[in-house]
Amino acid sequence: MAKKIKSSGRFGARYGSPLKQKRILIEEKQIKKYKCPLCLNLKVKRLSSGIWYCTKCNTKFAGRAYSFQE
Repeated sequence: MAKKIKSSGRFGARYGSPLKQKRILIEEKQIKKYKCPLCLNLKVKRLSSGIWYCTKCNTKFAGRAYSFQE
């Protein structure tokens, strides 16, 4: 019986552990909050692929698909 690992445990025995571990790293980057370049608060969240939104100053940014970097 395979050991379930974090959010990739929903896949069970399918797809192999290296792919599931890569998916875990990507999902952690997506959920993480980033620092806004304008107001300097940790309030930037991901809306969709490449679109990031600061909940403090209500601005949208374009960035990478899975992580926000200027």
